[in-house]
Amino acid sequence: MVSLSTWVRYVAHKLQYSASISWKSYTGGQITDRQLGDAVWRNLFQGKLTYLHWNNGEEMAPTIAGKEVTLVRKIPIADPKSIFVGDVVVLKDPEKPDNFLVRRLTAVEGYEMASTDEKEEPFVLEKDQCWVEADNEKLKAKEANDSRKFGPVQMTDIVGRVIYSLRNAVDHGRVENSDFSMQKDLPVLEVELDVEEMAKSQKD
Repeated sequence: MVSLSTWVRYVAHKLQYSASISWKSYTGGQITDRQLGDAVWRNLFQGKLTYLHWNNGEEMAPTIAGKEVTLVRKIPIADPKSIFVGDVVVLKDPEKPDNFLVRRLTAVEGYEMASTDEKEEPFVLEKDQCWVEADNEKLKAKEANDSRKFGPVQMTDIVGRVIYSLRNAVDHGRVENSDFSMQKDLPVLEVELDVEEMAKSQKD
């Protein structure tokens, strides 16, 4: 049973999401001034704040290993106020734009990046840039297919944050993100998490 306070926080998150997605459509020229208010209310009552994503590969092991079903919180406008260092994010693959990767955000704009190779000069991530890495420490940089291979990525390439993972019907749980995100995502998780639906989708 979801408490009233959780519902209030959940609705607040939905309103924020609705405003963000509507503003994005407005600034992109997809809707007019008159349609902006209607779009906010329409987005508020339609759809969820999460979606299911099917993971493949061992790049994020042991956090997410093999073919696990994950619950992803949608991020309409990714910036340092909505995602944080330590978060496990879903982003567009820089080398294959039709694909999506799951990686951990390890640095954002303003961070100085230093290589283990002494021949490479340190550099600072520019505005709207971020750095993502695989969790699996057993993989080499090329195998991990992360920023060590393809370099910094744009924050706008991030589309969501992974908040829950299901390996099977008895082995599932929250994904470890930054403390702030874990707290922020709790009401969304309490309202929208459906383990049975995740398990069923894994079998299909």
